[in-house]
Amino acid sequence: MSLNDPWRQRSLAAVWHPCTQMKQHQRALAPQPLVPIARAEGVWLHDHDGRRYLDAISSWWVNLFGHNHPAIRAALCDQLDRLDHVMLAGFTHAPVVELSERLGALTGLGHAFYGSDGASATEIALKMSAHCWRNRGLPGKNRFIGVSGGYHGETVGALAVTDIPLFREAYAPLIRLAATVPSPDGRLAEGGETPEDVAERAAAALGDWLSAHHAETAALIVEPLVQCAAGMAMHHPRYLQRVRALCDHYRVHLVLDEIAVGFGRTGSLFAHQQAGIRPDFLCLSKGLTGGTLPLSAVLCTDEVYEAFYDDQTVRGFLHSHSYTGNPLACRAALATLDLFEQTDALALNRRTAKRLAQQLQPLTDHPRVRHARQAGMIFAWDVQDAPADFAQRYARQALARGVVLRPIGATLYCMPPYVITEEEGDWLARGALAALQATLDEVPADPCPGAVVP
Repeated sequence: MSLNDPWRQRSLAAVWHPCTQMKQHQRALAPQPLVPIARAEGVWLHDHDGRRYLDAISSWWVNLFGHNHPAIRAALCDQLDRLDHVMLAGFTHAPVVELSERLGALTGLGHAFYGSDGASATEIALKMSAHCWRNRGLPGKNRFIGVSGGYHGETVGALAVTDIPLFREAYAPLIRLAATVPSPDGRLAEGGETPEDVAERAAAALGDWLSAHHAETAALIVEPLVQCAAGMAMHHPRYLQRVRALCDHYRVHLVLDEIAVGFGRTGSLFAHQQAGIRPDFLCLSKGLTGGTLPLSAVLCTDEVYEAFYDDQTVRGFLHSHSYTGNPLACRAALATLDLFEQTDALALNRRTAKRLAQQLQPLTDHPRVRHARQAGMIFAWDVQDAPADFAQRYARQALARGVVLRPIGATLYCMPPYVITEEEGDWLARGALAALQATLDEVPADPCPGAVVP
């Protein structure tokens, strides 16, 4: 990557990049160098100078079966020849009907409502929950509960249930904050506790809160099994079982945010399936289209849907956007679901995850690593006594070795596409370990990172 690449310069002059302090991109030795990408294939991102980078975080956790997958590409081309878009108010089309049917069959939930991204899915679920209680004659049930360290998006409603100070403190005057209950994060174990013990302790705290506040509470929102933005905080499935029972007892909706952990990331198609429960609302996005187009979906129980079914418009769900249920995005999602069936992806992932765990063992064994953990195709390690700017420095060192890895604070993690080969896994493992040692040793990174394709 050339620091003088014209696309980099033009982007810096014209584009406001997301979740970014733009000044950090401007300096010659920027802590976060902006990398112009020309094309992508499989697990690899290629820049304009012929260098490649292994996309070990699946481009913010969205890519499942590799970039530019031929089956998804073919489905999109076919759909583009038929129907690019039509509004979903008053119209419908085959891709949105078929996708809704398939998601319903896979989850046991129905009547999918579509948005564009994960934060939109959160907004939809929260609005739908509060409106549902209002339609049932309980307008006072309009508050929400989030879990400590939870992340559900950066729109105003989603920030209300997001417990990441960086994301919500700047906008605090705009936010109606939800209550926060303790996280079941297994790293919080005390004095001989097991992860299941932590889950029980966190659930007991939730029970105490609901006992006092259930009359005003519409819903609890939880990321099942892995709280990703909290540093890949992983918890025991028992927490979900206890939460489901508590929500049933106190008449509170359970919203499960599977935006990041859905579609095979944790080993099952949906993370909550490992607990044997069913939520009232299920939020999906990211991997839904295999990482090709923006799309989100919220599925709910029939009981929720029926609360809106009425002659009065005001009792209908009052939410929309122009690209709701876009045919191209729905077709990409259908092609992605086809790949799960055609490739037996979940079984293949179990083998791949086992192999990657072995390849990444030297990183797990590093003397500065603590709390090595794994959930399916998600791997995470905490770095002891990491410097304050560890995440930025590590990301740069990883780029210099041809690997895209972006730690969350002192937590290093990887979440690669499912199609990563044994050779590519070796590349990832070597680069991740070398980048860690170089970061801790304060070795300067190459200002022009990446591996040149032979």
